Amino acid sequence: MVRNALAVVSARGGSKRIPRKNIIDFFGRPLMAWSIRAALDAGVFRKVIVSTDDAEIAAIAREHGAEAPFIRERFTDDHSPISTVVADAVEIMRDRFGENYDVVAQIMPNCPMRTAEEIRDAYRNFTDNKLDFQLSSFAYGWMNPWWAFKISEDGAPSPLNERGLKSRSQDLEKLYCPTGAIWLAKTAALLRSKNFYGPGFRLYPIPWQSAVDIDDYEDLEMARAVYLMRNGSGH
Repeated sequence: MVRNALAVVSARGGSKRIPRKNIIDFFGRPLMAWSIRAALDAGVFRKVIVSTDDAEIAAIAREHGAEAPFIRERFTDDHSPISTVVADAVEIMRDRFGENYDVVAQIMPNCPMRTAEEIRDAYRNFTDNKLDFQLSSFAYGWMNPWWAFKISEDGAPSPLNERGLKSRSQDLEKLYCPTGAIWLAKTAALLRSKNFYGPGFRLYPIPWQSAVDIDDYEDLEMARAVYLMRNGSGH
């Protein structure tokens, strides 16, 4: 099933909320190693690379089976959009190494619970439906955004959607939140738009447990709880 597809795991060395987040221990492996392993085991990519500005992260990536063919020199700050970073990696692979890919995937290193099978299924949906862009997502559950409020400085609440407050939860449409777990794009389309939210993009639902995205220590504790819920304490 391997096609001419590239998986990019973007893992900067800097992280403000959890220092060295991408290589902290998560049940016996560096955090990003779970994403590398899932991408490799999915069996749909010709190559899995880590784009990083950090030599230690590059070495750890290689230890866990990925390639780290370059040290990132651009877009190393925490403001650069991930789409830009992935497009840059594609261009480096083309211009420096002469490698061209039909499809590119962005596999976020801080989503350790997404599985190889889910990557395979997402890839199959992407190719079967001949999409240009596909972003993983999960359905909102008990945190229902139909019931969201803003609170002004003087404490007055104002609803974002009046209709949602007047409807039963079972009567409201499902809403979905994008997650960086598995983003796919045709390479030419991404290089044109420089954004995975390109023309005609589609959302691909995965379980919320697989979508857990670790940004801070609370997220990390939730991811650990989800891991134990799935695998038991004997991991």
